[in-house]
Amino acid sequence: MPKPNPSKEHIRVVVADDNKQVREKVVQLLQPRFELVGAAADGGAAFEMVMLLEPEIVILDISMPVMSGIEAAAKMKSKGSKTKTVFLTVHDDPDFVREALNLGASGYVVKSQMATDLSAAIRAAIEGYFFISPSCALSEDLTDN
Repeated sequence: MPKPNPSKEHIRVVVADDNKQVREKVVQLLQPRFELVGAAADGGAAFEMVMLLEPEIVILDISMPVMSGIEAAAKMKSKGSKTKTVFLTVHDDPDFVREALNLGASGYVVKSQMATDLSAAIRAAIEGYFFISPSCALSEDLTDN
């Protein structure tokens, strides 16, 4: 019987980004530690993968064709998905961060910080916390609307 790889956590992840190079970079960053079970190039495909594969985490770009990451996350939530969402995006605008929070996202990572922040965001999500890239730090409380 094969022994489990102690260096790999048993956290199943789906990655969705319309940029192939970004998807490949994310997979490369995460593969040693997490189980990558799917990769999608648009929000519609990401939604279908999450509903079919039921990963613990979905990493969603916000700006994607067919369905944005925001729309995909909202649809997953409305269908009762238990998958935790971590947004990976170029958008550091407070309105996007607030919208992610309102959707119940578990993380918000800016692409320029993904090498340092993405694994931390996944771990925080699994532990029930919200992670936000420090470069998105806001002077106002994000939970106040």
